[in-house]
Amino acid sequence: QLQLVESGGGLVQPGGSLRLSCATSGFSLDDYLIGWFRKAPGKEREGVSCISSWDGRTYYADSVKGRFTISSDKAKNTVYLQMGSLKPEDTAVYYCNGVGYWGQGTRVTVSS
Repeated sequence: QLQLVESGGGLVQPGGSLRLSCATSGFSLDDYLIGWFRKAPGKEREGVSCISSWDGRTYYADSVKGRFTISSDKAKNTVYLQMGSLKPEDTAVYYCNGVGYWGQGTRVTVSS
């Protein structure tokens, strides 16, 4: 069964860090791009980062470049998004996407 399950969200202070996980099943990370997206209240969904696990190539939106790092662990079928230097404007529900499927999302709130 094809599935993507996000975890790791929470409340963090500005300047803090979080690591999001996207646990996948039903397909191989070597065959498909995995992307992280986010949806903030009142804003359109935004592409944050993606990775091709077979060659390690990555992409980052300008808004997160230098602060976020995407990685994959093929043995665990999991893609991670390490988020640092978090800002209030990073507050959103974060989703991973692969093979045209979406996870349920994990909420990140950056606030003091």
